This record gives sequence, C-alpha cells and structure tokens, in this order.
Amino acid sequence: MNIVLAGLVVGALWTSGAWAETAQQNRMKSCNAEAGQKSLSGDARKAFMKSCLSGKSS
Repeated sequence: MNIVLAGLVVGALWTSGAWAETAQQNRMKSCNAEAGQKSLSGDARKAFMKSCLSGKSS
C-alpha cells in the first residue's frame, strides 16, 4: 500500500512540473553556453550574462 501511495505522489510531482526545468533555468544554460563559446571572463562575462538573462540582444 505504501509503495502505491509513494508512486502516486512521485507521479503527481512529475506531471505537475515540479521537477521540470523552468524557462529561467533554460535561459541561464543558454546564456552560460554562449558566454563560454565567446570565451568571456571577469567583468565582460558578468556584463554579458546580465544582458543575456534580461533578454537584451548581445
């Protein structure tokens, strides 16, 4: 009985999107990858990430 209940809870969490990546997490991954491709570091990377995460064109 407990196994069935645990399975239902996990299934509910999975389908509710509780474990799904958010749009912000996807944007962070994308911006981070782009900064890496451009070999940015230090203040240049910080400025790029701020701009990228806010949705501004780079």
